[in-house]
Amino acid sequence: MSAKKPLNIGMIGYGFMGRAHSNAYAKVNHFFHDLAHKPVLKAVCARNKEKAQAFADAWGYESVETDWRQLIARDDIDAIDISAPNNVHREIALEAAKAGKMILCEKPLAMNAQEGEEMVQAVEKAGVANTVWYNYRRVPAITLAKNLIEEGKLGRIFHYRTLFLQDFTISEDLPQGGPGLWRLDASVAGSGVTGDLLAHNIDTAMWLNGALAEVSAMTETFVKERQHVDTGQKQPVRIDDAAAFMARFDNGALATFEATRFARGHKAYYTLEINGEHASIFWDLHDLHRLSYFDHRDASNVRGWRSIHVTDGEHPYMDKWWVPGLQIGYEHTFVHQVADFLKCLETGEPCRPNFRDALETQYVCDAVLASAKSRAWTPCKK
Repeated sequence: MSAKKPLNIGMIGYGFMGRAHSNAYAKVNHFFHDLAHKPVLKAVCARNKEKAQAFADAWGYESVETDWRQLIARDDIDAIDISAPNNVHREIALEAAKAGKMILCEKPLAMNAQEGEEMVQAVEKAGVANTVWYNYRRVPAITLAKNLIEEGKLGRIFHYRTLFLQDFTISEDLPQGGPGLWRLDASVAGSGVTGDLLAHNIDTAMWLNGALAEVSAMTETFVKERQHVDTGQKQPVRIDDAAAFMARFDNGALATFEATRFARGHKAYYTLEINGEHASIFWDLHDLHRLSYFDHRDASNVRGWRSIHVTDGEHPYMDKWWVPGLQIGYEHTFVHQVADFLKCLETGEPCRPNFRDALETQYVCDAVLASAKSRAWTPCKK
């Protein structure tokens, strides 16, 4: 095969997601050998130059910037990776699209749907490749579930139920704001668990079962005031600590969604179950390489839930990794997304979810927050 074409990456942000994305860029060509492009870690950008340099040294970035506008202006940058907090996604994306850069944006797409609409218009007008890091689509077991649904194995879908439970913000002494806890600051995050956790559940649900039509939601902020890192003063907490909602899909299926950061004993308990006329499936992030499957059409004497160990070469993505029986984990979902993005550059197809797909999730998130406020069923804008 001829030499791979370099794709020079400009990373904005060096936090948890910056690490996950950088790891994926570094690993992808080692396992997905047929790709025509090779990511090059060209520059990382952050306001703190010392910390940015330490990140660059650790991950192998060639250079450091402290102004994202300067990063976007560089001729040697092909793609901008937005791994910064939610409140800067819009501005960075608009400038990157204007400059003709490809964009890989962390989720949620924006602070709200209005910002998301501007971002979609910008990337589509510029014609730049774009994707949003809803990485759970790339869990092989979830992709297998998608295939089973599309093959008609479940038949008509009746129910979809999903949870995302954490416990890390229960302490009232935890502050809000700053590099570590900006997700508790509504001016930076936009929302709480709705945009942070439920957005994942919503994206996966719509990918597996189609668009959501309407929602009826409730939210709660259990800790009403927290000290703000920037001011040192106690300020009202305006994000949602917990959210739960009922929903109807366009196809008539009923759904329940729940997310919280106040579920003691849970760190990242993400589950989904789908019940159809013929079969059901269940998946748990803590056992992400397995898909539980029940098929009523099995002979009655052997009918029951089976655990599919999704590690075989015939399973999605798994032919690129180890021998059957040896599993992969969370980090590999990001590698899969980079691989799909690079393949789409070859084919010219959009890398899903793209900005327009992520805007649909943003509409649902906005509807959830609006419904919780009005206490009424609220349509999900299409």
